[in-house]
Amino acid sequence: QVQLVESGGGLVQAGGSLRLSCAGSGRTFMVCNVGWFRQAPGKVREFVAAIKWRNDSSLYADSVKGRFTISRDNAKNTVYLQMNSLKPEDTAVYYCAADRNPQFRLAPSSTWNDYDYWGQGTQVTVSS
Repeated sequence: QVQLVESGGGLVQAGGSLRLSCAGSGRTFMVCNVGWFRQAPGKVREFVAAIKWRNDSSLYADSVKGRFTISRDNAKNTVYLQMNSLKPEDTAVYYCAADRNPQFRLAPSSTWNDYDYWGQGTQVTVSS
């Protein structure tokens, strides 16, 4: 079993930055691929970024490419999402998720139902 706790959300002006953290517990977290997803009010949950457990491959949604960076520190059991040049349309609840079967994938998945464990979410609000 893997437990995930997100932190780092908040209110920021457009053009600002935030860094989200996803702290994982459980002995298998370091061998899970980890993804970030977000959900805005009235919208479906969408993929943001993901990183392989070996930290050697990452994937980004087109809408955040060049602005967001995902990274992980397996010694700290933590995955980060650095968000720069934030826009009002980035406003959402951000969730991290862990995929316990990375051995079946050449790259981290962008599909929410490939992930087995989810955090409770952290709110990010970007004002214009």
